[in-house]
Amino acid sequence: MPNNHRLRRLATEDAVHLWSVRHRHARTGPCEEVLSLYAEGSKVPLRLVFREGEGRYVSEALMATGCVAKSDSKALNLREPGAVRQLVNAARAAGWLPGVGERDGWVLFDAAFRGAG
Repeated sequence: MPNNHRLRRLATEDAVHLWSVRHRHARTGPCEEVLSLYAEGSKVPLRLVFREGEGRYVSEALMATGCVAKSDSKALNLREPGAVRQLVNAARAAGWLPGVGERDGWVLFDAAFRGAG
């Protein structure tokens, strides 16, 4: 099984990003998949959080580690560079990059899915 916590490198047309994925369990809430994006040279990431909820699913027993999906059968694998590239593009278009802190990754999901397809 790959180490999802290691930083991977993604070069885009105008920037280099380091990224990692992890699954986390909230003490009182649903599970989450978290994609951390670091601008090259930065130590503080933009974290895209995909929280499980109505019609929104994160990896558990039925999906591979790092996958997020919606009830309309759309899915992204956050361990795949192509999916991460599309999320970076969507985050840039939304004005989130460069950025710091946690944001709701579902806001970018449909744009990233369209770009990946």
